[in-house]
Amino acid sequence: MSYAALSPETLPRRLGDLPALTERIGPPDGWSVAEVGDGNLNLVFIVTGAGGQIIVKQALPYIRLVGDSWPLPLNRSFFEYHALVRQSLRDPGRVPQVFHFDEAQALIVMHYLSPHVILRKSIVRGVQHPHLAQHMGRFLARNLFRGSALCLSGRVLREDMALFAANHALADISENLVFSDPYFEAKLNRHTPGLERFITPLRADRALRIAAQEAKHAFVCKTETMLHGDLHSGSLMVTPEDTQVIDPEFAIYGPFGFDVGMFMANLLLAYHAQSGHEASHGARDAYRDWLLAQLTEVWQVFASEFRHLWQTERTGNLYERSVFEDVGDSLGAQAALVNVLNGIWRDALVFCGVEMHRRILGLAHVEDLEAIPDPAARVRAEARALETGRLIATSRHSLTLGDLPVLAQDIERTIAR
Repeated sequence: MSYAALSPETLPRRLGDLPALTERIGPPDGWSVAEVGDGNLNLVFIVTGAGGQIIVKQALPYIRLVGDSWPLPLNRSFFEYHALVRQSLRDPGRVPQVFHFDEAQALIVMHYLSPHVILRKSIVRGVQHPHLAQHMGRFLARNLFRGSALCLSGRVLREDMALFAANHALADISENLVFSDPYFEAKLNRHTPGLERFITPLRADRALRIAAQEAKHAFVCKTETMLHGDLHSGSLMVTPEDTQVIDPEFAIYGPFGFDVGMFMANLLLAYHAQSGHEASHGARDAYRDWLLAQLTEVWQVFASEFRHLWQTERTGNLYERSVFEDVGDSLGAQAALVNVLNGIWRDALVFCGVEMHRRILGLAHVEDLEAIPDPAARVRAEARALETGRLIATSRHSLTLGDLPVLAQDIERTIAR
């Protein structure tokens, strides 16, 4: 059957004999279908039947945010499927279960997450999630370590790199929209009116532009591990007890620090957006503190879990035990680990900075800031986030974990609410 985009009306007819659906939610004559996709790329349907609910996600042959003027390969669903399979093995229970994949129709049938909500929407409402940093720190460490040559043989790693290398269309989007477009007047850029006086000096900062291009260089050339590739607070669904990571269609091999930095950036964007959502001055101070605590804790948990995996699962062709522990040099292995973690930290910082900029100046913005009803308050919040991102990116070689909350707090006070 040739590809055709689904609709609520055509889905029961097209997928009505699919066991992945009928065995779980019942026959199609009892289905109701709602299209709920609010992202930038895909169609997402909730299919409800007598036996429950299920998700059907289908790629479109273009970027939904822009329209059919920007074609995009359907094979991104292939990479999303393969990423979900790998992530489910590397950190079981942290991604939705896949029930069916149809490459020709570019669709995935998967578990319906309920009562989960998108983390970004929860953050806009000021809801705390007590296990977020623990879940995400472990998810990042387990997937990044277990998807790298620290754990995998050279043959397995290179075969997997070859598979995901074909996801070049989505990698090209990241390479341009994240690392280059925010730093000049690119065609697809957009920003809040009134932000111009902050944008001009940002783009004039030579050290920042060099940092952004060094980050792009790393993203293109440091094929260290399989990345989620788009790990922001809109790619997480949460309850008070659970965190689920979704939408890995941007999966590609890249630097350890990329996913870490992306997630950190979205916590900082949320931090600076809080003034636009509070009912009165200071009403969300406790929530600001919680967001900064997540920023600190997610790195601490990541580093701790990465150390544990280094000690217990370092079975790949990098930093082999035969070079260290097996010849009585366990201290050498620990020294090498410190160097690796320091490198991940520096990379994460620069990726964090550029992600903060592209979410304000580029094509795809974030609800945290876009939903601020007062335009003047939005400009102030975005100005603070731009400056935080600039300082993080340009100071990445000297910043410590303890510096990040202090830096964000100082900028929050400096650019008046």
